Amino acid sequence: MSGYLKWAQESLRLKEVDGTMEHTRWVNEDLLPTPPEKRTWRWWNYVTFYWSISFTNWTLGSTMIGIGLNWWQSIVVIFVSQMISSIAMALNSRSASVYHIGFPCVARSVFGMWGSYYFVGARAVLAVIWYSVQMYYGAEYMHNMLRAIFGHNFTNIPNGLPASAGITTSLMLAFFLSWLVHLPFCYFRPYQLRKFFWFKTIVSLPSMFGLFIWAMVNTNGQIGSLYNASSRSSSATAWLILAGINSGLGNTATLITNQPDYARWARSRGAPIWTQLIVNPLTVTVSATLGILSTSAVNAKYGTDIWNQWDMMSLILDEYWSSKTRFAVFLCAFAWFVQILGTNIAANMMSFGADSAMLFPSFLNIRRGQFIVQFLAWAACPWKIMTSAAKFETFLSGYGLFMASVVAIMVCDYFCLTGGNVTIASLFVPTKANKNYWYHGGVNIQAVIAYLIGIALPFPGFCGELGAKVSSSATHIMDIAWLTAFLTSFVSYYVICTFWPTSSMRDVKERGLAREQLAPEDDYYDSAITKDEEITDVATSSGRFYGNEGDDIPKAFSERKFAVE
Repeated sequence: MSGYLKWAQESLRLKEVDGTMEHTRWVNEDLLPTPPEKRTWRWWNYVTFYWSISFTNWTLGSTMIGIGLNWWQSIVVIFVSQMISSIAMALNSRSASVYHIGFPCVARSVFGMWGSYYFVGARAVLAVIWYSVQMYYGAEYMHNMLRAIFGHNFTNIPNGLPASAGITTSLMLAFFLSWLVHLPFCYFRPYQLRKFFWFKTIVSLPSMFGLFIWAMVNTNGQIGSLYNASSRSSSATAWLILAGINSGLGNTATLITNQPDYARWARSRGAPIWTQLIVNPLTVTVSATLGILSTSAVNAKYGTDIWNQWDMMSLILDEYWSSKTRFAVFLCAFAWFVQILGTNIAANMMSFGADSAMLFPSFLNIRRGQFIVQFLAWAACPWKIMTSAAKFETFLSGYGLFMASVVAIMVCDYFCLTGGNVTIASLFVPTKANKNYWYHGGVNIQAVIAYLIGIALPFPGFCGELGAKVSSSATHIMDIAWLTAFLTSFVSYYVICTFWPTSSMRDVKERGLAREQLAPEDDYYDSAITKDEEITDVATSSGRFYGNEGDDIPKAFSERKFAVE
């Protein structure tokens, strides 16, 4: 057992069962701060990680074109939206890269021991739905591969499913195979997948640029009407641009929220921050631009309405059926499948695993949670979502406004109100003695109020997108829903806590803590905890990290002696 886990076992009174630590209602190995031996992600790992996630936004441009922007406006809007989202991602990464805790524990520190359950649970539900939808995208690529290999022997498989099912037998087979490929990855924790994200980054480049080059050569670079600016007033164009920025932010809303689950594995504090500020805007803009130009050129030549990569590959097989074409399409579809697999693992599977580790820590850890979401993908029936629930897809996109408020409150609390100080010991104490994060019966009322204020303004417009009759003003507010929710929740929380500070804020002020004074040194465990060393009075020797001397909260931390083996 590592010195770090030995500390956790002794301090939190966790029993060792079959070589692993006992799980309780409030703590397990995946909720504890990441130990040094698992902080293996360096800056280049984050470059490949963010590249592999972001360089798959081929269809993002279709959203911009669909709302009425021309090609160059779409590109500018995508870049601006991703710069904003990258700044939010960087801010939301800081607490995790400093204290090495995931989103569930960050949520505990901000929303309270019980209050965090709602926010973590809401994200877990969203992760299940998006995991199943992304797996369905993978099934489409699998369908391309199977068609390229078996030809009509695959496409002519008798369809034994009714039209109401929303899926054919051949596509169901492709979905099952996509599901099987996802299955072994459930076993791995994030820090074990660095090489996979390297591989995903490598295969993404030739596949995406290859499809783009084919489209440009095949159509002689004629991208059709996208060069024609539509005639509309400057006011209408401005609202379309704002709506496009909001759509781009909604596209990365869950990724912004998820950042602590990735940043906690960082070897250095800055590694996950500056990398995403550079990589994410660049890769999303480039990939979306390739998608805009490629699909527009193909649609102009063939009179189609294609935006998805798998539809374009199906078109290629329809128009140029030959052994060489089939081989090329197979390679391209395989590369795209690897891309969507990596994105699904990082953005949804890992997120649900981390969330379930907090929701049911006595029974689940990250690995078990990942296996659960794998089976829940079937229950979500993504083919129904994709074929008959257009409003539900709108709901998923609009869901970003709810996540924006969550991120705003976490960022405000860390940077503006607590000075970046997180008392780690208190994250595992579910009693009134927890003077840091028990708040009001386990719920941070101030944060809940700010959250409700943040979602109140854009909520009528959100209902309007789902079919309700609302005013034009409500519609316009929905066009800037993410920014509205973020800024309103941020300002509301700051103002409320200025006049009504939380218990954690009062504790920071009373102790006169400097910015991030409770943070551990990067090499704390390597230097301070070594073989045969005994640490007494943890509150004094490492109080900057664990707790406060004399507190009733972490008595085990301030009174108990332990030796590291």
